[in-house]
Amino acid sequence: MSAVHLEIAEGVAEIRLDNPAKLNAFTIEMLEQLSGHLDRLERMADIGCVIVTAKGERAFCAGADINAWGDLTPAEFARLWVRDGHRIFDRLARLSKPVIAAIAGHAFGGGLELAAACDIRVMAPSATIALPEAHVGIVPGWSGTQRLARLLPEPILKEMALFGRRISAERAMAFGFVAEVSATPEETAREIARSVLGLSPRAVEVAKFMIHAGQGEDRDAMIEALGSAAIAASADRREGVAAFRAKRKPAFSGE
Repeated sequence: MSAVHLEIAEGVAEIRLDNPAKLNAFTIEMLEQLSGHLDRLERMADIGCVIVTAKGERAFCAGADINAWGDLTPAEFARLWVRDGHRIFDRLARLSKPVIAAIAGHAFGGGLELAAACDIRVMAPSATIALPEAHVGIVPGWSGTQRLARLLPEPILKEMALFGRRISAERAMAFGFVAEVSATPEETAREIARSVLGLSPRAVEVAKFMIHAGQGEDRDAMIEALGSAAIAASADRREGVAAFRAKRKPAFSGE
């Protein structure tokens, strides 16, 4: 059975795709499981870092299982499959905790879009990235032409999406999409994750929000989250809540 597993150990969470018969391609069930794991992780204060990886070394993720969307009507394809996948990948991108993609095998289509939703990527030397959607008559639908356009040089993105070419790990690292090329990407990702645990969780979270606001990743929500966090620490906020509960007029100090 296809699945997305969540494993937690010593402050680090690992999300693992498990659909090896289909090269870890996403099914509807896997998308739903990923969504549930992300909701859970967002509420876990003791998790300092998240790693996204996959079972097997042949493929990190080959994209979306054609059997999951091949028979959908155009309206269903756009409204359910594309929008739901986009919403879930956006949820991953906007997770308050740092996220590392450990790419041991090829990342194609939705698999590349999944990796792009992570904060940094570690890639095996033999792995490649690609956007092969045109081979089956569709276009990237889970941010492949949007988020990837912010992360990749335009000619590289066009090389994959328009010409169907694969990009090597070495090239991906050369233009900054991959942080490190490693023969053991999962172990390297774990080492990076463990180093995060020694940092201030709040500083890491706020830094991620600030960077996302600067690059346009859910800019409005990031700005309001930062402003709300600042005001929540004020004496005026405490006074406002206390006054509301006591049914009296607040006496704000401006502190």
